Amino acid sequence: MKKVNVAIVGATGMVGRTFLKVLQERNFPIENLYLLASKKSAGDIVNFNGKDYIIEELTEDSFDKDIDIALFSAGGEISKKFAPIAKEKGVIVVDNSSMWRMHDDVPLVVPEVNPEDVKKHNGIIANPNCSTIQAVVPLKALHSKFGIKRIVYSTYQAVSGSGVKGISDLKEGIKGNENRLYPHPIAYNALPHIDTFLDNGYTKEEMKMIDETKKILNDHTIKITATTVRVPVMYSHSESVNVEFEKEFDVKEVFDILNSTDGIVIVDDPKNNVYPLALDAAGKDEVFVGRIRRDFSLDNGINMWVVADNIRKGAATNTVQIAELLLKYNLV
Repeated sequence: MKKVNVAIVGATGMVGRTFLKVLQERNFPIENLYLLASKKSAGDIVNFNGKDYIIEELTEDSFDKDIDIALFSAGGEISKKFAPIAKEKGVIVVDNSSMWRMHDDVPLVVPEVNPEDVKKHNGIIANPNCSTIQAVVPLKALHSKFGIKRIVYSTYQAVSGSGVKGISDLKEGIKGNENRLYPHPIAYNALPHIDTFLDNGYTKEEMKMIDETKKILNDHTIKITATTVRVPVMYSHSESVNVEFEKEFDVKEVFDILNSTDGIVIVDDPKNNVYPLALDAAGKDEVFVGRIRRDFSLDNGINMWVVADNIRKGAATNTVQIAELLLKYNLV
């Protein structure tokens, strides 16, 4: 791969720092690296590949440099303002916020699922919601074979999905201190409340999973419902995914399909208490699938337990993989 100039927006945040870690691990071909963050972080020094970089304040002039790809993870309002500026300067933006995901002219990409969609970019590519990413990797493979009629999502999401404040609430709650971020204590608790509630009774997180799944799978006929829950886990989201297929299937064939799908690791030996765990998935890039079994309440239904690191595959790794696709398809 040719070397390219890369900017990271939100370089000092949890996902931004993981961008750097993943870029280094995957030997992403960087010529020049620019680290951008808020005025508060400007001047801080970050080491990448043995070299120190000074954090620069993000301004409207930040993209006047020769930048090929910008990885954004600084929140929706920052992306709303600065992604179009970067785009106008000829930079391809890969955005980790929810700002652009449902725009018709912005591809929503999971590289194991719809890699070709990066070719449709108009300067901005969206990284899906963390909980959606890990679900659609196995779902795409099964949808292609059996056709998905309906999905029921129930998620058990780590506090790191709320950033450092979520982690702090859990750590402080365990010590007996009051929560500052969540509306109720997260320590020793489960909150069926992620993001704000909408008029339809669902939360934004639940509607993200519903809408993004349909867009990524390119099938708006699939019926989907979701309940998303915050649990006292540091890293890795866990999901119960119930699927109803259009066609008949054999459970062994489901195992075979998932075993041959890139990015999936089957962890399924219930007799020996072997199944995907949040602790085991933390720090890894794969999607772990287990507890695969027929749903006997349906003619063509299965249940799966799907676990992945929400900061890596759910955010940083998926974003870097999208950048790798841009190089693979000579789009930079």
